[in-house]
Amino acid sequence: MFDLEAKKKAKETALLVGIQGPETTAADAEELLTELADLVDTLGLDVVGRQVVKLREFQSRYLIGQGKAEELAARMDEEEIDCLIFDDTLSPSQQRNWEELTKRCAIDRQEVILEIFAEHATTREAVLQVGLARMEYSLPRLKRAWTHLSRQRGGAKGTRGKGETQLESDRRMVLTKIDRLKGELVDVQKARQTRRKRREKVPVPVAAIVGYTNAGKSSLLNRLTQADVLVEDKLFATLDATTRRIRLENQPLLLSDTVGFVRKLPHGLIEAFKSTLEEAVLADFLIHVLDVTSEHVATHEKTTLEVLEELGAHEKPMITVFNKIDRLQDPDKLILLRASHPGAIYLSAKSGEGLDLLRREMSARLRGALLQLSLRIPAERYDLVSQLHRQATVLSEEHHGAGIDLVVLLAPKLVAPFEAFLRVDPDETRHDAA
Repeated sequence: MFDLEAKKKAKETALLVGIQGPETTAADAEELLTELADLVDTLGLDVVGRQVVKLREFQSRYLIGQGKAEELAARMDEEEIDCLIFDDTLSPSQQRNWEELTKRCAIDRQEVILEIFAEHATTREAVLQVGLARMEYSLPRLKRAWTHLSRQRGGAKGTRGKGETQLESDRRMVLTKIDRLKGELVDVQKARQTRRKRREKVPVPVAAIVGYTNAGKSSLLNRLTQADVLVEDKLFATLDATTRRIRLENQPLLLSDTVGFVRKLPHGLIEAFKSTLEEAVLADFLIHVLDVTSEHVATHEKTTLEVLEELGAHEKPMITVFNKIDRLQDPDKLILLRASHPGAIYLSAKSGEGLDLLRREMSARLRGALLQLSLRIPAERYDLVSQLHRQATVLSEEHHGAGIDLVVLLAPKLVAPFEAFLRVDPDETRHDAA
């Protein structure tokens, strides 16, 4: 893996390389390279050059042709560039070939993302997931001398079997670590499931904030909940699921932030971060946040929807939110977006503009999933009346000799304690948000 400690000691420079294949336009290739530059900047490297290479088909030795490879190597030598970073995935042998040719590091987008995740993971589960993903990524790349794992092992004398090579020893060590990480993850995931089941015993509707990385999801969560969640103008500033409780029209709602999506996110990382993306799968509805100022907002929307489909969450009810409206300089863009997304909310999480519209839409979505119940609670069970005031929207309340008659809006998951006091079948009175 990339040497983060060395990178921190001195600002290293990077040359970025994108590929324009037969089915890729020049604009698409440049767009992806711009995103890679943002990723590399988040990692802390200084991008000093970028180049798009046209290809009819990938080449086995360097991914690109020999002549272009030698040209890039000469440029790195002449400009003393520290690292070559490809937007497309390099095979282990291609990485070795590039490092032999340039005498410098060569990595790809996948490794950049892994290192960013490693820097930003905070919970034990996220740290373990990143560690596992990095080990599985490095396993077929053990021949790369610059990341030789023996440097990290310390004393390991007497651990090798007779005739075992250094590479075999390193491979055995990595496999052992992978098994250990998987075992620790099983324990952590069991604990998470226990916590989730505990939470479900007092069930509350859940909304998950999803969207492309750096769209402003954490800022929106802060605005809606008055919480103090980390907000940075960096890609992948949020890796761990953050959940806060709010109330809308006296209805409780759990609101969860999730890791941002990005194009070419390694599938292994989607699996690795199911713990945070799971919030989207289990949510009652989604809030899809998009950066209205981005030149690539349409692509970002498409990518997020594709990842949601991969997770099985694409059919969830969804509120589309265009954030950063206060920074939009092009009024024509807003006109086009309103035409193509007539039901979307346009707001600024920073200034608060449009936030009331979002709250109203969230309330409507919440009401649409609620049941309208007519209840008669005996006077001696006033504890249930207090519970309803905490968990439901009370539409009417009438006290009389037989007890208390109430009409309430309540989430289906919360009905059980009140079923004995129903005056009307709840299935016949589902509330229509319209």
